[in-house]
Amino acid sequence: MDILTTYSTTLILLAAGFGFFMAWGIGANDVANAMGTSVGSKALTIKQAIIVAMIFEFAGAYLAGGEVTSTIRKGIIDSGYFVDTPELLVFGMIGSLLAAGTWLLIASWAGWPVSTTHSIIGAIVGFAAVGVGVDSVSWGSVVGIIGSWVITPMIAGLIAYFVFLSAQKLIFDQENPLAMAKRYVPFYMALTGFMISLVTIKKGLKHVGIEMTSTEGYLTAIAVAAVVGVLGKVAISRLKFDPAADRNMHYTNVEKVFALLMVVTACAMAFAHGSNDVANAIGPVAAVVSIVSSGGEISSKAALAWWVLPVGAVGIVLGLAMLGRRVIATIGKGITHLTPSRGFAAELAAATTVVIASGTGLPISTTQTLVGAVLGVGMARGIAALNLGVVRNIVVSWVVTLPAGAIMSIIFFYIIKAAFGA
Repeated sequence: MDILTTYSTTLILLAAGFGFFMAWGIGANDVANAMGTSVGSKALTIKQAIIVAMIFEFAGAYLAGGEVTSTIRKGIIDSGYFVDTPELLVFGMIGSLLAAGTWLLIASWAGWPVSTTHSIIGAIVGFAAVGVGVDSVSWGSVVGIIGSWVITPMIAGLIAYFVFLSAQKLIFDQENPLAMAKRYVPFYMALTGFMISLVTIKKGLKHVGIEMTSTEGYLTAIAVAAVVGVLGKVAISRLKFDPAADRNMHYTNVEKVFALLMVVTACAMAFAHGSNDVANAIGPVAAVVSIVSSGGEISSKAALAWWVLPVGAVGIVLGLAMLGRRVIATIGKGITHLTPSRGFAAELAAATTVVIASGTGLPISTTQTLVGAVLGVGMARGIAALNLGVVRNIVVSWVVTLPAGAIMSIIFFYIIKAAFGA
């Protein structure tokens, strides 16, 4: 307990520094989820994607990152085990931030899209199991996370597969793809409006203090979908294309419509991602600040100090700007060749899976969801359309993430513990 009083400022500064490093890693790795498909399908250039993502990720993280955050992510460890030794929880959280940030730096440099949520969870599980006791970990939650490695990419892949096939059948395989696009794209736009509204309501607005019941959320989403569908119908009917142009020109023009749709989807996903995943970095920081400030009292919720959210928001933006292009290239170009319509199918599938997971309480990784969706789109064109070497590397990096975070956090936990003479 004396350690917390004696070194209070040092501990908070360490947590803030490593929290910033973790947020930087989230920006470098995870933001590709929102922007990778847009870049891969050439709907946006890499520079445009980084600017758009910086704006929407920052807005999501700063405006909707949460006034109150759970101190222990996802109920992974039982804080009751730390009541007599709160300094161990502080050392563990600081070590976990450094471990997860380090793993994200390695993965981002290699261009591997890994789960930032799983990185921090692996780190917290590692220090708790070894540094405190195996019983302090909620192993049921960990098993659920491992199960999500298979379930969420599969759901997203299936949805993307069928969305892409429907667009292919209804629009691209028809005699007059442009006329079919004018007929069916407003429905895709309405569906996009519906899913993106739900993602924003479930993942973003709850952090701003706007709480909606499930019924209110669905009614709002249906209203948005109707408006988007009608506006889409009007906008597309006004587009003037030369009916005498060859079929390839028609395809190009249809793809332009999907490109516009994708940019809107990507912006909404970036906002939802910023609001949700910034907690991976600021949750442990909030825990440290709360425990140190209260002299060792561990509460289940921690009110955020005013400076914590900006640390997370700025970290995400800088990570994206400095190293984000490597993972964006893997998701956008490495797995399969993407066009705007294929990228749109993947984005819509990812958003839909996020909504399904939120509704059912399924532990989810946005990274694995989007990679699964891109795989689904590739599979719709046959196994030969996939770069299996890249896919193998991605799957291996997913499996390695939990143990990598755990091993590094154990090492850092003992180093920090020794440094403070505990």
